[in-house]
Amino acid sequence: MAGLAAAASAAPVASLSGSRFTPVAAPAVRLRTQACGLRCWVAAKLKLRKALKRHGWQLQRNPDDPENDKIHDYLEAASLAEKRTNRNTHLAYDSGGEMACTSSDILDSSTVQKNLMHQAANPSETHSPVQEEESALSNGHSNSEPSLCIAVIGATGELARSKVFPALFALYYSGFLPRSVGIFGYSRKKITDEDLRSIIEANLTCRVDHHENCDDKLNEFLKRTYYIDAGHDNKDGMARLNSRMTQIEGTRAANRIFYFAVPQEALLDVALPLADSCQTKQGWNRIIIEKPFGFTGLSSHRVTQSLLSRFEEKQIYRIDHLLGKDLIENLTVLRFSNLVFEPLWSRTYIRNVQVIFSEETATEIQGRYFGNYGIIRDIVHSHILQTIALFAMEPPVSLDGEDIRDEKVKVLRSIRQVDLEDVVLGQLKDTSGKVDRYTKSMTPTYFAAAMYIDNARWDGVPFLIKTGMGLMKNRAEIRIQFRHVPGNIYRERFGHDIDLDTNELVLRDQPEEAILLKVNNKVPGLGLQLDASELNLLYRDRYDTEVPDSYEHLLLDVLDGDSHLFMRSDELAAAWNVLAPIIHEIDQNRVAPELYEAGGRGPINAYYLAAKHGVRWDDDW
Repeated sequence: MAGLAAAASAAPVASLSGSRFTPVAAPAVRLRTQACGLRCWVAAKLKLRKALKRHGWQLQRNPDDPENDKIHDYLEAASLAEKRTNRNTHLAYDSGGEMACTSSDILDSSTVQKNLMHQAANPSETHSPVQEEESALSNGHSNSEPSLCIAVIGATGELARSKVFPALFALYYSGFLPRSVGIFGYSRKKITDEDLRSIIEANLTCRVDHHENCDDKLNEFLKRTYYIDAGHDNKDGMARLNSRMTQIEGTRAANRIFYFAVPQEALLDVALPLADSCQTKQGWNRIIIEKPFGFTGLSSHRVTQSLLSRFEEKQIYRIDHLLGKDLIENLTVLRFSNLVFEPLWSRTYIRNVQVIFSEETATEIQGRYFGNYGIIRDIVHSHILQTIALFAMEPPVSLDGEDIRDEKVKVLRSIRQVDLEDVVLGQLKDTSGKVDRYTKSMTPTYFAAAMYIDNARWDGVPFLIKTGMGLMKNRAEIRIQFRHVPGNIYRERFGHDIDLDTNELVLRDQPEEAILLKVNNKVPGLGLQLDASELNLLYRDRYDTEVPDSYEHLLLDVLDGDSHLFMRSDELAAAWNVLAPIIHEIDQNRVAPELYEAGGRGPINAYYLAAKHGVRWDDDW
């Protein structure tokens, strides 16, 4: 990082020594213009340093890579932009005009720093610094040419209307998207730009902390939104989308993000024509794919190979909105930034780990879960296994996305094959009276299992997972139960239930975000009575802010090129290697799921499963 800091300061200083501090005679107007340009350059440099501080970890990967030598050139683009702006200032003055010394008129420094950070983080996706400098200047002088285009494929569907567009608007309001961004909707419905804007507007609201100028921001966002009719041929439709994007972008550099809010069955029908006809050659292209990622390991592999035949791995972002929760991000922060936890994170001190995810609502069950995908393919394959991988991985070399994914895939490959005897399946009873709709299906809506990771750190530690729909309450948490104190002299004070003296760490996202630590302490007063109490960190009490939606978090990661919460192709294959054998065994033996009532705790066999592995589920459902 020291080298980067030196490069960040070296380029601008050289520029200044050559053009600003040379003692030459000049008219008063030139001195005033130079002073104006200097103040603007300093402001841009300060913002760039803030960006380096925020994203510096992205620049640390592969320090020996010769591409890193280009960082000096990327930073020098800011100086080039300043020089060019100084020239434009003289031209404006000579023509009788006045040019105010403001960051918006001289240089859109936030756009420059964002472009520079994307280039430094993704050197293989960049073009020359001169192109980026031209892009930054164009942004500063024209609001009609976006430096970024985002297309939502399947724009009239429920996912796009209720999640994707609201998340994009929230990012736009917060300033994470450029004001000149272009938002495109693509589907086969024959509607106009105004029709799409009306559909989007009906689902947009400002967060509690976003009320200032909400209507103005909303109108600005809708004006940047356009609709493309896919027609009956996606090849022609993608050509029209590309033409519309190019028309708005102009000739300068521009980047594109494509969000596939379509069913898996339609993914390749739109992705392949897009790859051929709609990728920009003036910047980077990134595609976002929704789960579930295939129906079987073989079908998933075929889809992956087809995508990789047209896209590079670094362009593909497989999104699972459940991984955008603060609970998931806090896993690595809590462990790797606190000395009190890192030494305990192994089989030496941890007795078992419970990963629990439940939803009380059953509105999605008919379409998604009884559509033969089921909860194993939809929730366990991505969310649960990714949570276990992030929890159990070894310390990565850095916070770079590829370094983290390298460690995650090692965990997934170390998971022992799951025994059918260690699995509990459940299915929600139908309360609508249409029993035939469900009795013909064996698709589970509840899954519990015991998993083991066969490596030196976690050998013998059971990872109990439990996830289901239509249960008592919404719940998402990770519970880490520690081993008993050897030779505990206070054991008899806890009575016959020795589990009462177990220390426990709980990372909770629902029903309310919190970090809880269960410890044993003496009850105040005479005598010696022990009590198991919780040290609570409740987010609502500690942080006076509204938590952004997980889609906002993940979309911002895509924009920043941060891939650590997205599954790489080898992770996808490793996850299927864990689940494919048990899915095949369930289908082959036609294992009938245990029926359970809506609003209950789920199948009773889950409690027998936990007892078999020496674990007691927390009953706070």
